Amino acid sequence: MTHTVFIDGAAGTTGLEILDRLAPRAEFELIVLDEAQRKSADARRDAYQAADFAVLCLPDDAAIEAVALAEGSKVRIIDASSAHRVAPGWTYGFPEVVGRDKVAAATRVSNPGCYPTGFIALLAPLIRNGLLPADWPYTCHAVSGYSGGGKALIARFEEDQDIAYRDYAMTLGHKHVPEMREYAGLAHQPLFAPAVIAAHRGMVVEVPLHLSLMERAAPVDGLRDCLGDFYAGSAVVSVNQELPDELLLRASMAPSDRLELFVYGARDGTQARLVARLDNLGKGASGAAVQSLNLMAGLPETAGLSL
Repeated sequence: MTHTVFIDGAAGTTGLEILDRLAPRAEFELIVLDEAQRKSADARRDAYQAADFAVLCLPDDAAIEAVALAEGSKVRIIDASSAHRVAPGWTYGFPEVVGRDKVAAATRVSNPGCYPTGFIALLAPLIRNGLLPADWPYTCHAVSGYSGGGKALIARFEEDQDIAYRDYAMTLGHKHVPEMREYAGLAHQPLFAPAVIAAHRGMVVEVPLHLSLMERAAPVDGLRDCLGDFYAGSAVVSVNQELPDELLLRASMAPSDRLELFVYGARDGTQARLVARLDNLGKGASGAAVQSLNLMAGLPETAGLSL
């Protein structure tokens, strides 16, 4: 069976990567609008009517408008923007955390943010199983390749190669925070400190822990074992038992849809560092959308992924 797919916003970074993953696959027939039609509401509405699935690779406001355009059609939507990540009626597209069956049955799926993917992957299983307290004031430090910032940021880094590091979201309240709190199961908003480095792709997300100050915290080995059990059998998420002295992001990183988790601990057990390493354009964006699409279409979950 062939499924028709319309990528609305296929000219952007995420859309192009999804297109690259889907184009060689016989299971999908892509509905493509030419340049003259790409911004036509009528042409896009017709595409939604004709498609089995649509993937929205649009800014938030445009994604909301796109959902309105699709009303009355049979199309099942994956939204890669942040517009619907905590919206009622939408399923969060993180099958390892929310459940594969739930994603497979959904008609409206919100693709997780890149930073939240690492944060939630680390904390949600531990809080859900009572190994860490839900009411702790968690902090998240993270660095990402500049491709996650869209065309303007890509151009800025590539035109000004003297930029090595960009710290941002300095006034807090980043748009990723609501989904980080919601799907990790937190009582409070985490303090989120993101930054961008001079690499096209790649991401490291870290949650430091003062275990000795927490009344309800498992030891480091217990945290690692819990994550290992939770993601056992996953072809996408791995929990590393070997802990290198350093974790690197390379400017030459090849595209990857994997998500690697690490649990480091102080020798006296008083502190820990939970770390996730991923490709912000892979499991952090396009790869996650394709993974959800596979499930929704009844196909093998990892088909077309780079693992």
